[in-house]
Amino acid sequence: QGMLMELAGGSVQAGGSLTLSCEVFGSADVNNYFAWFRQHPGREREGLAVIEKGEGTTWYADSAKGRFIISRDNRKPAVDLQMNNLQPGDTGVYYCAAARYLTLSRILQETMYDTWGQGTQVTVAA
Repeated sequence: QGMLMELAGGSVQAGGSLTLSCEVFGSADVNNYFAWFRQHPGREREGLAVIEKGEGTTWYADSAKGRFIISRDNRKPAVDLQMNNLQPGDTGVYYCAAARYLTLSRILQETMYDTWGQGTQVTVAA
């Protein structure tokens, strides 16, 4: 399956910005869809954004639209999530995930993805 590794979590003040990066290693790059999820304590993972490797088509959850931007650098390869105007409710563990095939109507559901990174903590202070 290869491996995904999230980098660059951290702490930021409310209203600030942070860019997360997910490096894609080995056979994980055969996947067609790359996504970012977020998990609050005691809750299921929430899909935030997805990018399709070939055409670069993107999908966003309502909570991410207008604030988050997902992008892919095919040279590395890596998948970045630029997050703007962060609020305390954005605090959580952020995960990178990948899938080779999925059902588009369920593209933000974690069950569609079979390759996951270890997660990185993002904390937004009020």
